[in-house]
Amino acid sequence: MIHVVVCDDHAMIRRGIRDTLADAGDIHITGEAGSYTELRQALLQAPCEVLVLDLNLPGRSGLEVLGLVKESHPHIKTLIVSMFAEDQYAIRCLRAGAFGYLNKAGDPADLVKAVRSVHAGRKFVTPEVSDMLVDQLAAPNTEALHASLSERELQTLIKIASGKKLSSIAQELMLSPKTVSVYRARLLEKLALHNNAELTVYAIRNALV
Repeated sequence: MIHVVVCDDHAMIRRGIRDTLADAGDIHITGEAGSYTELRQALLQAPCEVLVLDLNLPGRSGLEVLGLVKESHPHIKTLIVSMFAEDQYAIRCLRAGAFGYLNKAGDPADLVKAVRSVHAGRKFVTPEVSDMLVDQLAAPNTEALHASLSERELQTLIKIASGKKLSSIAQELMLSPKTVSVYRARLLEKLALHNNAELTVYAIRNALV
């Protein structure tokens, strides 16, 4: 039996993941969490071999949580299941130590395959991610500028390009407006841009929105 904990801030998403995995027969959901605080408690109380983790969590980002879980529970293998498209976050997550990456819009059957593969110690990626990895190996020096961004910086870029104001972004990410302004300033510097309009154009040209 594969013991799984699910961490996603939306109860309906957790329910869908739980029901999909429960139908597999060899997978048992031992705990659920909607935040890092709840996840810490769940991992203390329930056995866990595979963590199914969302990237967009309140307070702490999924990549931060991934790193913290690796430190505190090194035996746990993490599968990222996110709303973000593979070309935005998949390789970034794999580099950070995730064992697999799935988009929430994907086939539920892939979720079961992914959990089984990750539990067995094998990386799980979709054909799209596999193609991206091959492309990077073939042309390692053509990495886009936004590859150097931190997760918070990338999130800020995507939200600015989606037309959201800094105050709204701060509320969604549970950060202060001043902190979000700092991220915006870093974006402009790292991408050699000058304003939100140019950030939006960059995001569109690089298929980030």
